Amino acid sequence: MSGARESWLRICATVVLTIALCPVSAEAHLNSTGMGPIYDGLMHFLTSPEDLVPALALALLAGLRGASYGRQALFTLPMAWLSGSLLGLAAAATGGSAVLSSFWFLLMGGLVAADAKLSSRVMIALAALLGLYHGYFNGTGMGESVSAISAVVGLALAVFVLIALAAAFVVQLRAHWARIAVRVAGSWIAASGLLLLGWAVRGS
Repeated sequence: MSGARESWLRICATVVLTIALCPVSAEAHLNSTGMGPIYDGLMHFLTSPEDLVPALALALLAGLRGASYGRQALFTLPMAWLSGSLLGLAAAATGGSAVLSSFWFLLMGGLVAADAKLSSRVMIALAALLGLYHGYFNGTGMGESVSAISAVVGLALAVFVLIALAAAFVVQLRAHWARIAVRVAGSWIAASGLLLLGWAVRGS
């Protein structure tokens, strides 16, 4: 059983590293999946590493801290993401700063790697800031149509599912080596943030 769990952790860590090291530019408009705006929003989140990876890191951090932290992140981040997206709907199309994106990678990855003992209030504030920032830039340029609102609902649902699955997976880990593996994944996220920062500075 422990061997199967170790293999699963290795697969998850590989996926995280692959996503983190393949950043793509943020797009204000969603690509159509042909399945409706809610699915468009969901797929946009799943195919946007600059959004997905910091949210995943928050889920890992909350999971390391325990079930109560996981529940706080589960409701705070999606609600903040939805609120930020709705605020962004009225704004002109704009992309987030590459430097700020790298900051979120560095911050969230560093906190996971350090297994930071954050207070409940700090965790909630961090989740709220992360959600508002990324949600706002997801919403910009989409307009205020019904389909745009449906798309941001899809985004928030995708965030909710990610937090629920990732945090719940980490919460139930008891073996010391398993928690170390989660922290190693955090260090990879932080390292990818350094790469992003280097590319941003070089391109400026």
